[in-house]
Amino acid sequence: SQILSKGELQVSDKERHTQLEQMFRDIATIVADKCVNPETKRPYTVILIERAMKDIHYSVKPNKSTKQQALEVIRQLKETMQIERAHMRLRFILPAKEGKKLKEKLKPLIKVIESEDFQEELEIVCLIDPGCFREIDELIRSETKGKGSLEVLSLKDVEEGDERLE
Repeated sequence: SQILSKGELQVSDKERHTQLEQMFRDIATIVADKCVNPETKRPYTVILIERAMKDIHYSVKPNKSTKQQALEVIRQLKETMQIERAHMRLRFILPAKEGKKLKEKLKPLIKVIESEDFQEELEIVCLIDPGCFREIDELIRSETKGKGSLEVLSLKDVEEGDERLE
């Protein structure tokens, strides 16, 4: 019976390791989604954030939520790199024909719609998490066959504490 108990131990050890690796990746993903390089205003990749987390020897706490830890990571990374929590403000103009249908697909990627104007085209000004930018860009391009346009109006730095992480 000793082999059995030892065998089980190794499995759960390995499982815990896998779980912690998954959490590490989840935290990096949240950070990448919510942050930008304030100089270039571009989002960071998950891989870059993971590397930065390894550089500061961040260790995952299995009993804390990934959201809480992401905030902690952002605070720590600020000491070693250019990183800010931010929203991107976008304006997109969609051809009337595809506009309505496309808006439904874009909705889950948008945080706040600030204004919406529908005349011969659909114009929306909204706030998004920087991490959603590429997906939105690709959606608009493919759905409108290049007729839709997307521009980044500004980057709104989000101060710690004035926005709860949903």
